[in-house]
Amino acid sequence: MIADSATVPRNKTIKTDICIVGAGIAGITLAREFIHEKFNVCLLESGGLGPDRVTQSLYWGENIGQPYYELDTARASGFGGSSNRWSVELGQNCLGVRLRPLDGIDFEKRDWIPYSGWPFDKSHLDPFYERAQSVCKIGPYAYNVEDWEEPQKTPQVPFVNRRVQTTIFQFARRDLFISEYRDEIKRAENIIAYIYANVLEIETTQTAHMVTRLRVATLHGNNFWVKAKLFILAPGAIEAPRILLLSNKIQKSGLGNQNDLVGRFFMEHPHLWSGIIIPSNPDMVNKTALYKIHSVRKVPIMGKLTLAEEVLRREKLLNYCVSIHPKVLSSRDIYQPKSIKGMDALKVIVSAVSRGNMPEKIGENLQNVITDINGVARAIFRKIRRKVSQKYRRLNNVVVFRLNHMTEQEPNPDSRVTLADERDLLGRKRVQLDWQLSPMDIRSIIRAQEIIDEELQLAGLGNLEIEMKDESPPPGLHGGWHHMGTTRMHKDPQKGVVDENCRVHGISNLFISGPSVFPTSGYANPVLTIVALAVRLADYMKKLMN
Repeated sequence: MIADSATVPRNKTIKTDICIVGAGIAGITLAREFIHEKFNVCLLESGGLGPDRVTQSLYWGENIGQPYYELDTARASGFGGSSNRWSVELGQNCLGVRLRPLDGIDFEKRDWIPYSGWPFDKSHLDPFYERAQSVCKIGPYAYNVEDWEEPQKTPQVPFVNRRVQTTIFQFARRDLFISEYRDEIKRAENIIAYIYANVLEIETTQTAHMVTRLRVATLHGNNFWVKAKLFILAPGAIEAPRILLLSNKIQKSGLGNQNDLVGRFFMEHPHLWSGIIIPSNPDMVNKTALYKIHSVRKVPIMGKLTLAEEVLRREKLLNYCVSIHPKVLSSRDIYQPKSIKGMDALKVIVSAVSRGNMPEKIGENLQNVITDINGVARAIFRKIRRKVSQKYRRLNNVVVFRLNHMTEQEPNPDSRVTLADERDLLGRKRVQLDWQLSPMDIRSIIRAQEIIDEELQLAGLGNLEIEMKDESPPPGLHGGWHHMGTTRMHKDPQKGVVDENCRVHGISNLFISGPSVFPTSGYANPVLTIVALAVRLADYMKKLMN
């Protein structure tokens, strides 16, 4: 059943067995796992069944660190949560999201990455990843390139060594959580979902060892309460710490924050368009079909390049992947330069090409003319030599590959979510995000490109022009709306907010589900891991309820 919170009588107390806060990926997965169980479930969602600008305004906040999206655009209220932001085009008017599990190394305590390490290894989570594949209605739990490549049609890039490898992403449909699973929950007899229900505060006993009830409000002015045996926060890695910090009647620094960890270690996946692969053979574009979205056995997949685990260990790098995007340059891509020097170079090139000749000093002249490829590439032909393929002698057929990086961020306690002084329409303090990147975050991207360049040249495939020169975050670096880490998981309460079962340290009946519990981020989109952890937590909750 789905009900509008505006219809709940003022000051009413709703009693249930399990209360879930947030009808996003984690909350919906949990609720579905509880369908047909003998206990009752209450699901609270701040938004409605569709877009709502007024409710979305509750997510306004302040960015004070690394430039980031406006916070009300980086999150989505409403049933389906972040899936409302999935925007990868899968064809046939279908939008979706790319998925894969974290790698084994992501779970390890790595001596070159402070604060790394999960309470368990990947093998522990593998059975739950398999179940997550079914929840997301994607293909089999198989991510080795050999499981997906078709050597004659979609071969992997033939690197000589195994330093650079191909990794696979699968894709899930956007409407799965927004509509299909919403209808399942609507039909469930033991679940009631309240939309437009905003949690103002978590109330506890005087010792703060147990949650007693939640204070909930709507924008219509009616407040009510929810009592339960077990409570699960699943509103995402910005709202979860916000709710804990706002709940400060008993613990003045906020619930679960006795060690000043709530809101710290905010992580994103740094995304960046930077670098150009200049292939030695322009026909390479016909051999990279594996690296664009296509279907294999009716499963949409895509290949990306990554570094082998032994390379990450030896080079002491963060985990990393990059997608490659072909760009065919024609005379239209050589635009009017701003300087006289550039115009002179353009005249030299056009004159020579019109006679069917290769211009003199082609690298120097192209450097003066081409200053940008779709706002990204600068001077990409500085290193082109005379011994390029004959096809490169015709400027109408120059093929390059743009690089789109998606990388792991180093866990950083100074990268954090706190409360601002400004208040929202419900009187709650808004959030303040201080996203901080470290030199290691940028250094890993640069070194990864250097390794790819070395392997391209070793295999005779071409070379990579690297634009990044130092460890300062370059312009254009952004996130992927992948918020993680702000209520991190650790067995030691002095090092984490929740334990290995996602229970808030020191509080017997309060749990957190979602990406905020990630100790490290890897490079993979967090969705599949969110679902796997939610399924795992659901199993644990069922044991507690029996």
